[in-house]
Amino acid sequence: MLFSISWRNIWRNKARSLVIIFSVALGIFAGVISGAFFKGMADQRIQKVIKTELSYIQVHNPGFEQTSDFANYISNAKELSDEIRLIPNVIGVSRRISIQSMAASAETASGVLISGVFPEDEETVTNISTKIIDGEYFKGIARNPVVIGKKLAEKLNVKVRSKIVITIQDMDNNITSGAFRVAGIYSTDNNMFDEANIYVRFSDIQKLTNFPANAAHEIAINIADNKDLPIILDEVKNISDNKLDVKTWKELSPEMNYLTEAMDMYMYIFIIIILLALLFGIINTMLMVVMERTKELGMLMAIGMNKIRIFSMIVLESVLLSLTGGGVGIIIGGLSAKYGETHPIDLSMWAQGYQQLGYDAFVYTQLDSTMLINITILVIATGIIAAIYPAYKALKNDPADALRIE
Repeated sequence: MLFSISWRNIWRNKARSLVIIFSVALGIFAGVISGAFFKGMADQRIQKVIKTELSYIQVHNPGFEQTSDFANYISNAKELSDEIRLIPNVIGVSRRISIQSMAASAETASGVLISGVFPEDEETVTNISTKIIDGEYFKGIARNPVVIGKKLAEKLNVKVRSKIVITIQDMDNNITSGAFRVAGIYSTDNNMFDEANIYVRFSDIQKLTNFPANAAHEIAINIADNKDLPIILDEVKNISDNKLDVKTWKELSPEMNYLTEAMDMYMYIFIIIILLALLFGIINTMLMVVMERTKELGMLMAIGMNKIRIFSMIVLESVLLSLTGGGVGIIIGGLSAKYGETHPIDLSMWAQGYQQLGYDAFVYTQLDSTMLINITILVIATGIIAAIYPAYKALKNDPADALRIE
């Protein structure tokens, strides 16, 4: 009965109620769609880091990440890789030689990270082979092919079949150089990565440096589902007898893990700011309602309606007002976010700036059901808080004085 009375009371002044409902709906819609946008942007960046740059798990000799010492390699990397492939839900394993060195063309030179890989294995852990925009992935060049990023190609002023010279230090600490030809040019939409990373065949760099054939600096591991990550991580550690550094993408790139947490935090801060702004509008509306109905509320108290029921009625009116607007905002925002999951938001106007930071120019939204539940709870809480002061003012009225008001 109290619910029915409260609902009818809301629509006694339709224009005022609709303005508040529209304001709440607009604010919640903005919160939902912006939250889905930022979550989608963050998840796309994380997936790019995993699928293009790092893979899910990497294995190194202790200390290699800090020093990049060429002689600090995993001596039994081939046997270890073969064992890791047998772990359930592991879908790719790739051995790599990793060297910080110099790549030079006829015009200029640049510092790069050289990855010596087995092309077939590398395709199972990263998607560089799908990012080729010119040439082919280790094809078309018979001797010493190299795959480089678009940004580096522009910097060195080279194209497919152009020659570049790689200068590195071999196993005997001698400086040696090798001539390579560009087989393919890739673009990941991350200018920093594209400028700093080149890929050569494991066998080519191994011969040039006298690197042990069964060794590697790095073993990259790809898995079927991120949910299996803790289990597979423990399996890899057991296989390596806990003597190697086995790290997940979160440990290898902690800033990406922080990005997810930061985006969630910023999203809720943004929504709370919106609700705080709406809170004052709802309080103002409920105060006007209480003042207009002073005589009516006095009459209810005079005929025996206790203060708890009056307080509950006003709070319920505020909650229904907030929940109606919030529900409309959540539905519209949710549908818009769902649409954005298959129809990306085009930010190509600012593509160059986003690519400098490693983000995509086309962002797919990602709707989080937990977020919708939390927003609903926050809307209800806002309605309750907004009603406390107006309800308190109503209870302070004396029934006898209220009945004398014309």
